[in-house]
Parts: sequence; structure tokens; C-alpha cells
Amino acid sequence: MAHATRRLSAPKLNSRGTGLAALAVLPLGFLVVFFAWPVAAIIGRGFGSGGVGTAIGDPLTWKLAGFTVASAGVSTIVAVLAGLPVAFLLARVRLPGVSLVRTLVLVPFVLPTVVVGLAFRALWPDGGLLPLVLANAFFNVAVVARTVSGLWSHLDPRTVDAARALGASPWRAFRSVTLPALAPAIASSAAVVFLFCATSFGVVLILGGSKFRTLETEIYLRTVDLLDLSGAAALSLVQFAAVIAALVVGALARRRRENAVRLRSRSETARRPRGGEWWAVFAGLAVIALLMTPIVALLLESVSTSDGWSFAGYEALAGRGSRGALQVSGWDAASMSLRTAFDATMLAMIVGVLASVVLVALRRTPGGLARGLGETMDAALMLPLGVSAVTVGFGYLVTLDALPGDLRTSPLLVPLAQALVIIPLIVRMVLPVLRSVDVRLRQAASTLGASPGRVWREIDLPLTARSLVAAAGFGYVVALGEFGATSFLARPDAPTLPVAVATLISRPGELNNQMAYAACALLMIVTVVAVVLIDRFGAVRGQNSVGEF
Repeated sequence: MAHATRRLSAPKLNSRGTGLAALAVLPLGFLVVFFAWPVAAIIGRGFGSGGVGTAIGDPLTWKLAGFTVASAGVSTIVAVLAGLPVAFLLARVRLPGVSLVRTLVLVPFVLPTVVVGLAFRALWPDGGLLPLVLANAFFNVAVVARTVSGLWSHLDPRTVDAARALGASPWRAFRSVTLPALAPAIASSAAVVFLFCATSFGVVLILGGSKFRTLETEIYLRTVDLLDLSGAAALSLVQFAAVIAALVVGALARRRRENAVRLRSRSETARRPRGGEWWAVFAGLAVIALLMTPIVALLLESVSTSDGWSFAGYEALAGRGSRGALQVSGWDAASMSLRTAFDATMLAMIVGVLASVVLVALRRTPGGLARGLGETMDAALMLPLGVSAVTVGFGYLVTLDALPGDLRTSPLLVPLAQALVIIPLIVRMVLPVLRSVDVRLRQAASTLGASPGRVWREIDLPLTARSLVAAAGFGYVVALGEFGATSFLARPDAPTLPVAVATLISRPGELNNQMAYAACALLMIVTVVAVVLIDRFGAVRGQNSVGEF
């Protein structure tokens, strides 16, 4: 009987493995062709020129690396300290307006980098180190707040009550009971925040100027202006090593957080604050107010001129700016942004959802080999977030002519680069939702004779449809504001709106400056509206709509 059972089960296992391999071909193939190949080509050219060793031994390289790590580390600390009271507000507090806080904290995370750069420049016209650090932290408070709140909402409040009953002060109870329990989520979010800060491009370009340079902006300078491929390759290797370290720390912390969540069932723990908890509430609300300050400053700057309040910048978007700063009108650039972001989102959803399905299937497959393959693939999908967008963009220009049709001249070139950026974010949003589907429902459908495709259509799709739509909307907003790779690949006669903004602020004239602020204000308004709709539509009970970092 056992022998017969093995004979019957073997074809099913083989069929399952074949199906998984077929599903994995597209996401892995996309990653190889449009990420690994271009990056390897640029690094290979750098090594071929023979100057990588010299560049790595140059003290300037390590000075840049030290500044990048230090500034990213400080921004991470600021983001974590600011995010914790907001996480408490989201996880433990029941007050009117908390749902609005949940939406508002997400807005900075999806704002285009040029928008944030100009928003902080409205507060600090001369730029500098402080606004640079604060701007990077501003972006990432949402990652900390919503990741930590997801675990915090699972913690049993009775443990804190027991510590208080034994005489512990509120601070000591938090330090000795709550904080150690939250450590996996804090470490996981901090690793991702550090990754985002260390690879920040638009913010550093606008606020740092020539005085403060990071690895990312130096790679751009050496590639675009100096054509120093060996130096750019050396810096890319240093940056890549830092990215791998951050991803390893994040993966280990994420695994600990998942185990912690599985050990606790979520219960309704939100209530009206008591005693000293009001201080945490006030701190969280103060953080939200500070997050809104640059946004308000940008809106005011967009209607402020030397002659008083005016909508001249918005009206000028119908033209090309002072002295023909742009080759197209501002509205043409906005239209190009909308079309490009749509193409990128559709491509990213196909690749990201397929990758998520494969990762879930590998996790449910018994055996350490399948789990190891899943973790390796998961980490590989996150790599595009941490590699220089300039390196990827320049890699496209030196490799994609080898493909049929020479994609270097194709209108799909920019959407391909944008899709590469948003695929990891879509995977992080879709993956936990697919994992939450009760495997017993799928098994029951299979037992009744449903094919794998029908199981997906009848079980998985209805349960995950809202989150899939939310992921698509989230990816669209991020693609709309993508600046790093797009700034390198977009043609002057077909710029996206963020690229047009960067062009306008680099040209003299008050009208160009007003156009740039007006364009940023429009981008920000579209982003805020989209985030509100995404959060309302995609949020389901117990699901963190910002995704699983």
C-alpha cells in the first residue's frame, strides 16, 4: 500500500514542481534580463578598463561610503524614533481620526523624490545636511509606523498590565516588556529604511548640491558627466555590498517578526488612552503635524511670487517655461508620466503577482530545499531597490540593443526601468495576502477536482482582489514619481513630469521655478488622492496595506 501511495503521489509532486518552474520563468527571467545583465555589463566594463582596483583604493571612495552610511544611519534613527509613537497610535489607540492618521502617514512614503526635495528646499532654501537627513527620514516614517504597528496590534496588553501591577513605571514596562517584543519589527523596518536612505538619489541631488555627495549621486556624476566607468563600477560594488548586508539583516528580522506574529492571535486591543499614554498620543500627532509641514510649505511656495500670491506657475504649465527650458509643455510631460506609469504598473503586476504565487507555493512545499529557494528568490526580488538606478539605466543603454527590436529606442524603455523599481513593493504587498489564504480551502477545491488554475480563480482571486487592486494603485503612484532611472533614460522630447521638474529648477528664471513648484504640487495632490483611495479600498481587517517589509 505504501509503495502504491508513493507511485500515486510522485506524479503529483512532479507536476507541481513543473508548474512552479513554469511560473517562476517569467519573474526570474525578467530579473535576469532587465536587472542582472545590465548591472553586470556596467560592472564588467568598469573592470575591463582596469581602474576598479585604483578606484576602490582611493580614499575618496571610502569617504563617500562613510558619509552615505553615516547619513543613512542617522536618518534611520530619526525615522525609527518618529515612527514608534505613530505605531502606538495606530495599534493601541481608539480615538476619532486615527484612520485619517493611518492614511496621512503613508503619504510621504509615496511622494516623488523631487517633490520632497523641493518641499524641504522651500523650508531650507540653501539646502544642507540637516534637511537632507530629515527629508530621508520623512520618506520612511511610514515604513516604521505601519510595520511596527502590525506586530504591536498582536501583543497581549495583559503582559504590560501585569508589569504595571508589580510596580513597574509606564516607561519601565515599555522598556522591559513591549520593546523586546517589538524588536523584530523594529529591526526589519530599520533595515529597509536604511536601504532606502542609502540609495536616495533625488533628495540628495536637490538638497545636497555639490557639497554633500553620496555613493548614488557620485555614481551618477561619474557615469553621466565624467564617463568614468571604472570609478562608477567601483562605487557600485561598494554600494552593492552595503545593500546585501541590509537585505540579510532585513530578511532575518522579517523571519523573526513572522514567527512572532504566528505565535499570537490578533485581538481587539485598541482603546482610549489612559494616564501617561496620552504623551505617546501627543507625540504621534506631533510627528504627523511635522510630516505635513513640508507639504504645506510646498503648496504655499507654488502660489508665491516676488509680486505676491499668484497662479502664474500653474498657468505656465501650458507652455515650455522661460527661454524654452523644456522641449514640451508641462501638460505634455504630465500626460507622458500618466502613460508611462500605467505601462510600468501593468508589467510590474504581472511579474510581481507571479513571483508572489511562486514564493507562496515554495513556502507550502515540504522540505528545506524549497524553503531555501523561496528565501533566495525573495531576497533577489528586493535587490533592485538597493542598486543604483543610474547603473541600471546606463546598463540598459549598453545591453538592450542585443535584444530583438533594440529596446534602447523603444517607448517601453522607461516603463521597464520603473517596473523594476516597483516590483519589489508589489511583492511585499501581495505576498502576505496570498499567504493568509487558508490552505484548507485550496485543498478542498483540489479534492473536488478543481485544476490549479480554477483553484486560483475561485479561491485565491476573490479573497485577494481588493489587495491586488490596492497594490496596483500603490505601484502606479510610485511609478508616477520615479526619478532615478527615468532621469537617465527619458528623452528630452518625452520627459516625465519629475524629469521636467528637475530640468526647470536647473534653469534660471522665476517662472521656471514657479512652474517646477506648481508641477510638484500637482504631483503631490494626485499622490494624496491616490493614497486615500488605495488605503480605503485596499485596507481589510488585520491587513497592513503598506505591505510586509
